[in-house]
Amino acid sequence: MKKLMIAVGVSILLGACAGGTAMGGSGGGMSSNPMVGGAPMYPTKDIVDNAVNSKDHTTLVAAVKAADLVGTLKSPGPFTVFAPTNAAFAALPAGTVDTLLKPENKPTLSKVLTYHVVPGRMDGPALMSAINAGGGKATLKTASGGTLTATMSGSNVMVTDAKGGTAMVTIANVYQSNGVIHVVNKVLLPG
Repeated sequence: MKKLMIAVGVSILLGACAGGTAMGGSGGGMSSNPMVGGAPMYPTKDIVDNAVNSKDHTTLVAAVKAADLVGTLKSPGPFTVFAPTNAAFAALPAGTVDTLLKPENKPTLSKVLTYHVVPGRMDGPALMSAINAGGGKATLKTASGGTLTATMSGSNVMVTDAKGGTAMVTIANVYQSNGVIHVVNKVLLPG
């Protein structure tokens, strides 16, 4: 099984995002501490405590704080988070992130962020099983009430949002005490 670090460093919630990662296998990184954004991710820490250490997820962490979602993502969960990197946020149209971070746009920011969260712990093997059971695609219900569609492209897991945008999982199975993170190279947008 290819592991978490094939593509190169970036999680919670990865800078260059050049390659992909297979998600199959058992145990997927629980015994080792994968590096994300230059920092080890510890399965004994929660999603927020790990994310704040990733240099590749400073925008995501700032957005989670601005949307007042820290308490939610520190709760027992479990959660599956598709975590866009700083590069993913930077690829949005100019001014989008600054606009979303304004206090008056907190409801919209919250909706975008919770669209990246799927209740439950869906690691790589569970996600691949759901894709196989769905005849090549899995429909995932997000915490915001929307849906994401997961498919395979070769050995890469692709996640498609309601607007038809597709992100690739670049680091899979970053286990947390309250869930699992899959680093993605694009920001997913609700319908």
